[in-house]
Parts: sequence; C-alpha cells; structure tokens
Amino acid sequence: MCNVCGCGTGETRIDGEAVDHEQEHEHVLADGTVHRHSHGPAGQKWAPVAAGHAHSHGPEGEHVHEDMDGSLHYGHGPAGAHAPGMSQAQMVKIEQNILAKNDGFAERNRSWLAERGILALNLVSSPGSGKTTLLVRTIEALKRRVPVAVVEGDQQTSFDAERIRATGAPALQINTGKGCHLDAHMVGRALEKLAPSDNSVLLIENVGNLVCPAAFDLGEAAKVVVLSVTEGEDKPLKYPDMFAAASLMLVNKIDLLPYLNFPVDKAIEYALRVNPKLQVIQVSATTGAGFHEWLGWIDARLAEAVAARTR
Repeated sequence: MCNVCGCGTGETRIDGEAVDHEQEHEHVLADGTVHRHSHGPAGQKWAPVAAGHAHSHGPEGEHVHEDMDGSLHYGHGPAGAHAPGMSQAQMVKIEQNILAKNDGFAERNRSWLAERGILALNLVSSPGSGKTTLLVRTIEALKRRVPVAVVEGDQQTSFDAERIRATGAPALQINTGKGCHLDAHMVGRALEKLAPSDNSVLLIENVGNLVCPAAFDLGEAAKVVVLSVTEGEDKPLKYPDMFAAASLMLVNKIDLLPYLNFPVDKAIEYALRVNPKLQVIQVSATTGAGFHEWLGWIDARLAEAVAARTR
C-alpha cells in the first residue's frame, strides 16, 4: 500500500511489460516475470467519539474527529490522513520516505528533460473530464510545428494510448494496476522507452484522480488540472491539494454550458481561493473554443524550455 495516498500497489506495467517499482516488494519468477506485492498492517480498530471532540482510538493511535452533525474527519493529525492500524507518526515517516525517494527520481527526470529542451506537462483530473479528447485535439494542432509524445496512465487497458497513436504521435501506456497515480520512477522508465525528441512537448496523462497525483512530482514543468463543466463547481474546494499544486486550470466542455447549470465564475472563484496564482483557460476539446489561448500557453513554456537549454 502507498501510505501517501492509501492506494493499492497492483502490478505496474509499461506497454504491457511488468516493471520494477521501487515502492513495492517484488518476486521475479523463473521466466523473468516480475510480480509486485504490498504488505501492511491489518485489523483496524475504531470506536465512535463524542460529537465535537477529536480522539485517538486503537493500539496504533488512529485520529478521527466527529463534528456536531456527525461528520467524521480522518484528516486531523500530523499525517493529514488515516491508515488502519497505523499511527500518525508511522504514517508521517513512511510518507516522508516515499516522497523523498520519488522526488529523487523526479529531479533526475527534470534534469534529463531540461538537457533536451523538452516541455513536460502533467495533466490531471477526475475520470471523464475529457483529458484524452483534449490531448488528441492538442496534438493535432501542435504536431505541424513541434514534435509531441505522450505518456498515458491508467489502471488497466491501453485504449487511450491507442487513441493517441491514431494521431501519429508516439504514445506509451503505463498501467498502474491497483495504483491510483503515476510516480516519477514510472515516468523515468517511460522516458527511456519513449525517447522523446529534443525541443519537443511531452504530455503526461495521469490516472483519473484528483487526490493522489497531487503529491507526486513527476519531473514535469507544470501540472495542468482539467475541470469539466459536467462536474461540480465546488471541486476545487473538495480537492484543494490538486488545485494548489497546479499551474493552470482548463475548464473543459464549455460547449455544454447552455445545457447545464454550471456557474463557471463560481468554479474559478473557488479555484483561485485555493491557489491565487492559478491561471485559468476555458476550452472545448470538441469545438476547439479556447484552444488558441491554450496552445499559446504551451508555446510560451516550450520557448522557455528551449531557451534554457541553449544558455
């Protein structure tokens, strides 16, 4: 189990090939197949607490707070999270170890990309926000003037990578199994296999999840969070870590606004409340509305990456 996000650690595969994952326990079979497993504490114990009070329960010192209305909050305590059978001190230590190792891989990725003038963008969102459709249209617009490569992250299937390859752009699929996010080690392995061109754009489509990918630096230049108008306008307040970590928010599917009750201004207000420096562009991956601004944003950052390489 990844203590940072609480996700499982099913077998990680890159284009169908099992890969070594630094955060998991592995068994190598005689045929070379790598199987990964995770082992953690079991036997969670929990007891309700009096309304309006925060207490620890169980031998491992779990923290839970109950409001007057009965709502339960497991985000209290130094770790800001809860894992059955694990104390806050244990969680903090494990999280620090995991993220420190991940950050080391991320810095290697960042250096590798910087040496080649490659702009890497990490696209994050809930499932169904339209990320893949957005990528397809973005690639079609960019590929006439700049090389584009894609890393696709999903728990299973290679459907999205196949859609990307249909545009003519190289794409590599990472299947995370039970894992709910990409990490820098996975992306580093993908870079070796994908070998993107110098002075190019690398688009990383993360696993659909507004929680766990926020904590993991992949070595990207920026996180781009996609919020579709078919979701709730309060997502930035419900999932603040992701919006705080992002540099740009794309409000997608604006062609559907006439048919929905989605207050765009309120969604943007909530996002800026979480991250006042967040840039916002409204787009439609279906009609192309807003794409001139989105592509201009990419062009400006690619120029910065190329210029930094030539210094």
